[in-house]
Amino acid sequence: MPTMRFVLMKNNDKVFFVEMPDTHAYQLSALNLRLHKELDKLTAEQVPALPYAIAECDSVELHDSSIRIASGLDYINELEREFAAVKESAYPLIALLTEIRALQAQLEQWYEDEIG
Repeated sequence: MPTMRFVLMKNNDKVFFVEMPDTHAYQLSALNLRLHKELDKLTAEQVPALPYAIAECDSVELHDSSIRIASGLDYINELEREFAAVKESAYPLIALLTEIRALQAQLEQWYEDEIG
């Protein structure tokens, strides 16, 4: 059984967890910080609402049914779709998409190797 970690994400007053392989959780946190650093540089009218990664933990026991746990691959796939849809003309968005897609490829490979 693979070991998983959980990245706690916060978007305004909503929180949710992203379940990641323990070997990749830090990459999601680092990617999130990088995207936030660059988000203000985008000039497009429609920029994705990006939650903040606020913590990582080894286990989660939820007591509130309104809080969800998202699969890491599902989360990164959605993130890629949102950023790929941005109509950017001034900022080299491809650099951010490359970073998102790199983690996406690593997760796809991990799930194929571990889950089959």
